[in-house]
Amino acid sequence: MSAFYDFSAPRLDGSPQALADYRDKVVLVVNVASHCGFTPQYAGLEALWRDYRDRGLVILGFPCNQFGEQEPGNAEEIAQFCSLTYDVTFPLFAKVDVNGSAESPIWAWLKAEAPGIFGTEAIKWNFTKFLLDRQGNVVERYAPTVEPKDIAADIERLL
Repeated sequence: MSAFYDFSAPRLDGSPQALADYRDKVVLVVNVASHCGFTPQYAGLEALWRDYRDRGLVILGFPCNQFGEQEPGNAEEIAQFCSLTYDVTFPLFAKVDVNGSAESPIWAWLKAEAPGIFGTEAIKWNFTKFLLDRQGNVVERYAPTVEPKDIAADIERLL
């Protein structure tokens, strides 16, 4: 696979999702977790989604349990937590590994396209974010500490 739109992934409900369906959108891909110190970022991600979705933004959340086992729930528990706690309405996908031998091909591609600090590809923690332009190119990788609101200006430039 050589382009973002070549991939597909199961949604949280198990239904298949072709990423080609997001062609011509600005895409923010995030590895998320329900029991992380950064979990309150769900609110900021949802705010970005609501502010910009009509202009062409899509946010894709990929639950991940690789960091401190902070996403232990099954799909139903994750969906319920996100809905009841943060009123999340942006697309959520099935739980993935973002590092290691079982890493999601999407995440392997994202990391290769936008290595982290000092050229390292590994995801360091939950809520690492990748911003893609309307052509599916990764334009920025953000550390977990970067708040969603601090990405708004970059999103605006791409919309």
